[in-house]
Amino acid sequence: MATKLYIGGLPYSTTEDSLREAFAQAGEVASASIIMDKMTNRSRGFGFVEMVNDADAAKAIEMWNGKDFEGRRLTVNEARPLEARAPRREFGGRGQGSSY
Repeated sequence: MATKLYIGGLPYSTTEDSLREAFAQAGEVASASIIMDKMTNRSRGFGFVEMVNDADAAKAIEMWNGKDFEGRRLTVNEARPLEARAPRREFGGRGQGSSY
């Protein structure tokens, strides 16, 4: 089963290809993605790498956590499941407490 890793502290210039190549040193990479800001289309400085098996994931954590990558120190650990978030509040003036 694939293991998803959180990669924090990425330089803004990092590409998904360079991230995939770096983590391929630890084993087979199923996918690599960098999270982009919707407004600026610039990297948010973190991403995810999915390793094909648990042994490769453990090796990748050991190999990269706290290590330098393109001039920045990485934080690498197993990704936590996405938590459900509360619905967004509207601030358009039509909700509770509106004095229009």
